[in-house]
Parts: sequence; structure tokens; C-alpha cells
Amino acid sequence: MTIDTNPFISSLDPAEVEKFSKMAAEWWNPNGKFGVLHKFNPVRLAYVKEQVCARLGLDPMEREPFKGLRFLDIGCGGGLLCEPMARLGANVVGVDPSEKNIKTASIHAAEVELQIDYRIGTAEDLAAAGEKFDVILNMEVIEHVANPQNFTATCVSLMKPDGLMFVATLNRTLKSFALAIVGAEYVLGWLPRGTHEWEKFIKPMELKEWLSASGATTKAESGVTYHPIASEWRRAKDMDVNYMLVAQRV
Repeated sequence: MTIDTNPFISSLDPAEVEKFSKMAAEWWNPNGKFGVLHKFNPVRLAYVKEQVCARLGLDPMEREPFKGLRFLDIGCGGGLLCEPMARLGANVVGVDPSEKNIKTASIHAAEVELQIDYRIGTAEDLAAAGEKFDVILNMEVIEHVANPQNFTATCVSLMKPDGLMFVATLNRTLKSFALAIVGAEYVLGWLPRGTHEWEKFIKPMELKEWLSASGATTKAESGVTYHPIASEWRRAKDMDVNYMLVAQRV
């Protein structure tokens, strides 16, 4: 497989940017269009904290275990991941190509008195500037870019030696079509119709191959499933629909 690792080649999909820009005002409404992300956030945050502390030798019981670490949240939206990371002590950069998203994120951070470096732009912009990070959050973004292979290579180029990157996305299976497209968008109405395109979902093996070809090794992976009775998301062995993984720069 040939992957173009030139970090200057944009993977931006203008249609996807416009789609999420139209919903920018909804980011911090737990009952709004991003309500499913608010429910999903606890399992994402717990996974990130657990893996970062374990792999970088940090004490998870510390009030600010991420103090001194530089984090990047790619496609940060309204800042749902940036703010918890900042509270854990991280120096956070949040980047998003949507000016409306960045404005929403910046206003909310100011309201809760958090210092977060929000920027309008892309991963490719940061790579071109030679920026490096200890931890990269690449969560529910890769299935929305134009070229996920090049995007993965760009993201790896932003990692410091031994740095970590978390990727959360959707598997391309019949089960994911039934649950994530038909169920979540058309039956339950958790997400606006058209939020996802099944053809852009990524199989775990594909993602791991792209990471490896770019110089990062997958260290852990987990499925995430919804439990309707408890109304919460939990980690699981089942990776047929939602999954997360963490990779480390070689």
C-alpha cells in the first residue's frame, strides 16, 4: 500500500465542515444535536486518562496528572474534550476548520475560566508549522475527512517521540450501518440525518495499517457499546460499531 505522507496535502472536506458549522450553537446543549456526544464523553475521557497515565508513567490520583503535557484535539468542535483535558492540567491546543465551532469553544472556555489555545485550521496547518504534541486526540474525526490515509500520516507526524494518539471512529460493517446510520440517525434521531456516510467508516485493521506505515504502533483497542437500560456507553470487546484505539510513535 502506498500512502502519501506529505503533511501539506489537505484532507479537508468542505461539505463536512459546513455540515458541522451549521450545528455550532448546539455543542454545549446536552439535549441538543450533540446530545449523544455528551453521553459518549465519559467513556472517552476515562479511556484517555487511563491510557495516558499508564503509558507515560503518571499518577491518575493526582489532581492534575497531565500537567506539563501538550495535548492536541483535532476537530475539536465546541471543546467537549479540550475542557476536561485542561482541567487535568494539560496545555491544550484545539483546532477546527470551522470558525463558528472555534468561536463557540472559545466563548465557553472563557465562561468557565479555562485557558485553551483554540485555532481555526487543520492538522495539516500544524504539521506545516512543525508543531509537536505529547498526546493527540483524534476522536470521531477521521470518518469525516477526504483522505483518511494521508490524514493519519499527518497526525502521526505531529506526535513527539513516544507520544500517544487516540483515535475513535466507526467500523465499516453491516452492523454499524444498521445501528449507526439507520438506528441512530433515522429511527432514534440521536444525530441529524446525514451526519455519517457508511462508506467512510474505517475497519480497525485498515486504521492500524495506516498507523504502522506512518511510524506509530497500536498499543490498545476497545469497542464501545450503548446500554439502553442504564442509558450509558461502556467499553466492550465488541468493535463492530464504535471503537477506540491508542497508538504510540515509534
